[in-house]
Amino acid sequence: MCSFTSAQSPVPVGAKLEKIASGFQQAEGPLWVDGLGLLFSDIKANKIYNWNEKDSISIFMNPSDSSNGLTLDKQGRLVLTQMEIRSVSRRENDGTITVLASTYNGKRFNSPNDVVVKSDGAIFFTDPPFNIPSGQHQELPYSGIYRISPFGAIQILDSSLALPNGICFSPDEKKLYVNDSQVRIIYQWDVVNDSTLANKRRIASIPITGYADGMKVDSSGNIYSAGPTGIWVFSPAGTQLDKIAVPDQPSNCNWGDADRKTLYITTGTNVYRIRMAATTGVNEGKGAVNKLFELYANYPNPFNPSTLISWMLVKSGNVKLKIYDSLGNEVTTLVDEFQNAGSHSITFNALTSAGNKQLSSGVYFYELILNENSLVKKMMVLK
Repeated sequence: MCSFTSAQSPVPVGAKLEKIASGFQQAEGPLWVDGLGLLFSDIKANKIYNWNEKDSISIFMNPSDSSNGLTLDKQGRLVLTQMEIRSVSRRENDGTITVLASTYNGKRFNSPNDVVVKSDGAIFFTDPPFNIPSGQHQELPYSGIYRISPFGAIQILDSSLALPNGICFSPDEKKLYVNDSQVRIIYQWDVVNDSTLANKRRIASIPITGYADGMKVDSSGNIYSAGPTGIWVFSPAGTQLDKIAVPDQPSNCNWGDADRKTLYITTGTNVYRIRMAATTGVNEGKGAVNKLFELYANYPNPFNPSTLISWMLVKSGNVKLKIYDSLGNEVTTLVDEFQNAGSHSITFNALTSAGNKQLSSGVYFYELILNENSLVKKMMVLK
């Protein structure tokens, strides 16, 4: 049930909280996967469980290296933080694990916690020192918010929070939200050029003692943060709209069912759900799998003189990659060939890739054309 309801609350009057599973040691990271059901971590049990209406509970992954946050990449593969090995990893379709990031500047991460994937394929995650394995020590002198680019480059975005925990994007991905767990403050940044953060500001806080934990948004941009006594619901401007009261301390929440109108909630030992009816959650991992291709943000951007342009083809086809100036004049064609399905990339050098013409500082565009379909993104040469 809800502890109170404002006129603007997205929680329906009379919505009932239902316990669907129990008996866990430290449930975390709920994630709905169509055709499979709900996945969630049990950190202390070192497992990932699968729940669905038909089969109830089964083990999906054992061991999980103390997985915590779970999400899907744009190809529908499971991305997970693994606290035991202090890494962010990906589970391949054959069940093998690929470690995506385990160190920064030669030092091991603290304890990667929560994770979200942007529509361009970049992975953003938080790294507080909550669960560094026994006998190991903290190597990085701060808690960070990081980005893994679509082609694997790791960058730190912020190191100003004591215990960064829950992380999520606004529906349009122009804002990133992260809460500072122990002080229960939710911060917002502008996402600049798909790859950096700017204009940090405090937008909301949970007013009672305890810890803030996992966070999600709905399609209207409302923020749902696990915290003491429930799931705290805030508007995009930071106004508290409601609190979904939960009998035990929530650790995280996420949207589920085919229509993404059910909010699933993990706590230390239990899993709950509540039907939201009029509210639709953001659909993790959906969209790119059904497209013909993805064109990623170039990196670095701005650049001088070189930047890497990457793309992924769902199906093979005839590919062209063209560069244009700010007036729409074609500068050069970087690619014009048949390519197989999979990941591709090319380095664009502003000094040499345009023939004898060296590009001046300014805004340029790159267009990927597959058969008769195309996508365009912006980049900047800065000399």
